Amino acid sequence: MAEYLLYGFAQSGNSYKPALYLELAEADWMPRFVDFFNGETRTPAYRQINVMGEVPVLEHKGQRLSQSGVILDYLVEQFGKYGWTDNSERREIFRWLLWDNHKLTSYTATYRFLRVLAPNPNPVIIDEFRKRAESSWKILDAQLSGGPYLVGDRLTIADLSGCAYLFFEDELGVDWTLYPNVRDWLQRIRSEPRWKHPYQLLPGHPIPKSP
Repeated sequence: MAEYLLYGFAQSGNSYKPALYLELAEADWMPRFVDFFNGETRTPAYRQINVMGEVPVLEHKGQRLSQSGVILDYLVEQFGKYGWTDNSERREIFRWLLWDNHKLTSYTATYRFLRVLAPNPNPVIIDEFRKRAESSWKILDAQLSGGPYLVGDRLTIADLSGCAYLFFEDELGVDWTLYPNVRDWLQRIRSEPRWKHPYQLLPGHPIPKSP
């Protein structure tokens, strides 16, 4: 049994955030597939694992942690990688991590879900979330104009959180050359020796059919 067990599925960028950390840190970990599209997160059994009915969930040494930002903070504590050098830098990392969760991931993930995963979505709503996602991509591109990573000159959990949904560019229908700093940043992350795409790192792609 692996030391770290991560509940999630391939289409979930939020699951990818800690999965990518674990992979880059060369952790002894394994994924536990959660069949979201066939309703597993709504079952009483899964609500015993996470009352919020969400992924990811990390099991380690008898603990269960949920919410990707909390898990990333915990993993920095465990591995001492992709974290901060002082409290000022920690606050800056968490500023971008919270912005990602509230804006970048929220808008981008919802837009992608409506565009390629939801049945019969309302085109007006899709267009609205596209606009919101684009507003976040512009902010991200502007921040990255000042340096190679979101905070400082090295990879941190701010980057591992922020990049997660952006590797689904085909499903987003976005050309990252329109956001050149984002394009180059994503390439830097792709160049990490153990980087893998979400569909390679986590189980569940293609989406399993109903039993």
